[in-house]
Amino acid sequence: MTELERRFRVAARAYLVYGIVYYVGGLYLLWHGVGVMGSLAERRLGTLGFWALAGLVPLLVIPYLIHARRGWFERWVLSRRDFARLVALFLAFRAYKIGQVVTYPHGASVPAPWGGSLSFRVGAAVFLVVTVGALAAVARAAWARER
Repeated sequence: MTELERRFRVAARAYLVYGIVYYVGGLYLLWHGVGVMGSLAERRLGTLGFWALAGLVPLLVIPYLIHARRGWFERWVLSRRDFARLVALFLAFRAYKIGQVVTYPHGASVPAPWGGSLSFRVGAAVFLVVTVGALAAVARAAWARER
């Protein structure tokens, strides 16, 4: 395995971890009425089911496309390197938006699974660390030089 292939595999795994954290966190917030249509209590299970299925697409497809070369994808859509660069730009924008939540002085919170409450700032700070880690791994692979 070449160094470039190893970097892309690490990037795929890092994005998968990011996707799982994002997926679980997003569903948890929706369950508690935060987010896209999350406040409509009578439609909570239907909305949660839709977003649970919709969230699986990027969670599974993006790491699949980054992990190894896919001839059909590279022939008809983008090269793996260009796709990884777009994902890195998306992650950079995402990190910026999460950073805004971390720095915004508000007291909103949701019930924590272990009891008590979890503030949006603390949750966003944890998610920011995961996002920046995935960004670093994907960017490292996307802009690596081939030998």
